[in-house]
Amino acid sequence: MAEKCFQISKNVFVTVNDVHRFGTDAVLLANFAAPKSRDVACDMGTGCGIIPFVWCAKPTPKKITAIEIQPDACELVRKSAQMSGLEDRINIFCGDLREITGEVGHGQFTLVTMNPPYKQIGGGIISEMDGEKLTRHETTCTLDDAANAAAKLLNFGGRFCLCHRPERLTDILCSLRLAGLEPKRLRFVVQREGRAPWLVLVEGKKGAKSGIITLPQLVMEDENGDPTREIDEIYAEYREMRK
Repeated sequence: MAEKCFQISKNVFVTVNDVHRFGTDAVLLANFAAPKSRDVACDMGTGCGIIPFVWCAKPTPKKITAIEIQPDACELVRKSAQMSGLEDRINIFCGDLREITGEVGHGQFTLVTMNPPYKQIGGGIISEMDGEKLTRHETTCTLDDAANAAAKLLNFGGRFCLCHRPERLTDILCSLRLAGLEPKRLRFVVQREGRAPWLVLVEGKKGAKSGIITLPQLVMEDENGDPTREIDEIYAEYREMRK
């Protein structure tokens, strides 16, 4: 399977192939999560590892665990980590997030992220390729699975950030609350002003009280089709990914 390497920043590279690649939604999620220097972070269903590698363009967080069920995707992450000199900063765990054990670290993370499969079973044509099936459809990971796994990994007060399609918002909020992750932040992403959102970014916090903040919508393009100032700022350190 053909591979391609993207240079995210001066010293950080990510390798993708036809199945394990990334889109704008993952980059926006990495930005929305906004890890701090004190965070112990974990990205579930990491795929090619785009979210950890975007974070590694900056000095925070210092330690990141990447969980992925597909061995070929894990190999891509390992290859990118070696190429970028990040073997000591990114820990790769190949396994099913529904069966997370103490080996990964229960209650030890302050931040967990996930760009989960968007399509419910029965919600569209299922890909014949096994890798794409796992990436796009909830065959091995539902929203409840994701929320429950994040709740196990997070310490009290820890944050779980995810992105999804706006039509699944009710399901997202219900899954988070049932797992003990109270929804605290919400942001819609639109392509242009006046259009319906195509993405929603949500943060849940373990053990938090009720009360959610709806942030101003994130607009991708201006009326001329050029990136808005905020999108330019988000991508400022990742110019190579836009080529």
